[in-house]
Amino acid sequence: MPERSYFTPEERASVLSTYRQLLIDSRPVLQIDDFNRIRKLITKAVETGHYQRNRQGINPVVRNLNTALILCERVGAERSMLISTLLFNLAVSEFLTIEAVQKEFGDDIAQLIKGLIKSSSLYAKQAAVESENFRKLLLSFAEDIRVIIIMIADRLCVMKMVNHHPNEKYRYDIACEASYLYAPLAHRLGLYSIKSELEDLSLKYTNREIYDQIAHKLNETKRSRDQYITEFIEPVKRKLEAEGLHFEIKGRTKSIFSIWNKMKKQKADLEDIYDLFAIRVILETPLEQEKADCWKVYSIVTDMYQPNPKRMKDWLSVPKSNGYESLHITVLGPKQRWVEVQIRTRRMDEIAERGLAAHWKYKGIKSETGLDDWMNNVREILEAADHGGALELMRDFKMDLYDKEVFVFTPKGDLYKLPLGATILDFAFLIHTGLGSKCVGGRVNGKIETIRYKLKSGDTIEVLTSPNQTPKQDWLNIAVTSKGRVKIKQALNEQQNKAAEYGKELLQRRFKNRKIEMEDGIMMKLIKKMGYKTVTDFYNELAAEHIDVNRIIELYLEIDQKENNEQYEARTAEEFTLQNEPDESKEDELIIGGDVKGINYKLAKCCNPIFGDDIFGFVSTEGTIKIHRKDCPNARYIYSHYRYRVVNARWSGKMGSKYVTVLRVVGNDDIGIVTNITSIISKEKNIYMRGISIDSNDGLFQGHITVTVDDTSALNSLIKKLKTVKGVKDVQRVSVR
Repeated sequence: MPERSYFTPEERASVLSTYRQLLIDSRPVLQIDDFNRIRKLITKAVETGHYQRNRQGINPVVRNLNTALILCERVGAERSMLISTLLFNLAVSEFLTIEAVQKEFGDDIAQLIKGLIKSSSLYAKQAAVESENFRKLLLSFAEDIRVIIIMIADRLCVMKMVNHHPNEKYRYDIACEASYLYAPLAHRLGLYSIKSELEDLSLKYTNREIYDQIAHKLNETKRSRDQYITEFIEPVKRKLEAEGLHFEIKGRTKSIFSIWNKMKKQKADLEDIYDLFAIRVILETPLEQEKADCWKVYSIVTDMYQPNPKRMKDWLSVPKSNGYESLHITVLGPKQRWVEVQIRTRRMDEIAERGLAAHWKYKGIKSETGLDDWMNNVREILEAADHGGALELMRDFKMDLYDKEVFVFTPKGDLYKLPLGATILDFAFLIHTGLGSKCVGGRVNGKIETIRYKLKSGDTIEVLTSPNQTPKQDWLNIAVTSKGRVKIKQALNEQQNKAAEYGKELLQRRFKNRKIEMEDGIMMKLIKKMGYKTVTDFYNELAAEHIDVNRIIELYLEIDQKENNEQYEARTAEEFTLQNEPDESKEDELIIGGDVKGINYKLAKCCNPIFGDDIFGFVSTEGTIKIHRKDCPNARYIYSHYRYRVVNARWSGKMGSKYVTVLRVVGNDDIGIVTNITSIISKEKNIYMRGISIDSNDGLFQGHITVTVDDTSALNSLIKKLKTVKGVKDVQRVSVR
């Protein structure tokens, strides 16, 4: 071990104890030679100053040894994971290169350390949730599931080490991250003991008062609780022994975090929560007799104590996707207290305690979210997700981890797992993309159902298809699984591209028939003039016959003529009577609009006038007339300094173009408010959003949204609707952004 001065006395005692225990626990996978090589490398790194404490003062040797021990005790010894954990900081400090690790310890360990470095470098940038780093961090995790497991174990190690850390904010921040990221990941991987401890410590550091209250009351009631457990267990034990079963039976108190959640959910005090503990029966039985013996124990327990059928959970018949197998029942024990009894075998208990990561996945379930498939699914969700905000992504990701499940069968008896709420459409896409794209419904337990039917556990599903069926836009409101939604989006994009190609070919043929050469530049101007956001949208409308091809050709020729400098009768500024200030009572006026030709005018960018605004013209030195709103911020200056160049102006009665304007929106900084605002704009006919910028400060946000509208009437209607959005405090049109 490194020199004595490197450690505090407490750290040295901890390191020696942990090191000895790690030698014992890792013996099945690590040789003494492995430890000797690693110890020499760490010692040399410390001596040369490459193994420094982090900025929070945490000793990396203590941290890495304890993380490795957690992996051994809570997950299971695996050579690459243990060595990678111990060498990781040496690579980060550049004492060891990845090439040196590869040469000394092999490719697998080198790749694993690379994954840890990549994830840690993102994590070290701070505030992962508030930025795109959160998405990248999860994608990095998904590259190798062992990276997740090591970082979960490391987080538990750090949480234990900072109990008396002087930096309260640091404790609070890592506790929050443990709650929103690491505990859900541990839950999904079946690392339940780690998950519970992370949640307990998170509560301890974020709400110490509640944690201490519950812990104190649990200590006060420990004697009576132990006495009750003994009273409950003894008759059960005698009956099981009489049946010749070999078993272990014990009671365990529920975690402080789960008790706190139950108190909040039931709005009750601790004294009113009765099921504070669970009884666990662990059977020693051969693999082929496991289920039969578990049900035998179930029968014995329910004969002795009255069961609550609503609280029964059968994960024997259909295990969880992470491999968890157990039979949970709740019975009414002595003194009319409800007690949860968990029945499982030694093998099942091993998987439950150490997770699927240590004991590979349960055979027999074709699952969208088996361990490897689940990680692929995580990638798919993250890569396909809209960039609408990392906080919302984090919330959806956490919800997905805890999602409940349904199990359904094919007519051949194959078993599939999907999330609760999944539909026949989801099931069809889970089987095959082609099947999903042609799905028109399903036969559920012999009865015809639509694609919207929500699956129930035990259903037998036969997917019904039609060769004429194609994916529809509203399917995105029916599918709930990420795989289904991603495949639908891909199919819709392919359809749109095909339709656009057809529309373009149709137009090109018409141009060719009329012996007109179609130029892309003129075509782009035409599409823009018609208000289409993309070329694809335009050609889709053409393919769907929503646009008259002959009208398109006429518009094209008009623009082409202008491009070739067709001579119009020009009118200049000298033809107008110039006023000291705009006076609408005068007859001489500049008339502008979409159907007015030959007027050399531009709309001023300082105030962005739109059809319906009260306006005036200002003759520039180049002879161009710039159109301003009468309430333009520059109007007063223009009147006072250049009134001789001001001309009356009004709009013509017919408009044919879009006008750009900017809205300033102020509201509460709530998740979803921006989505609601943009959703309203997108639903407005002939109004398009061209840009948005958001600034947030002290719980309020201020956004500037650039939109195109036809006139002031449409703009005022939009403003009125935006003001109805929950959380929006004010909407104002602004002159310039």
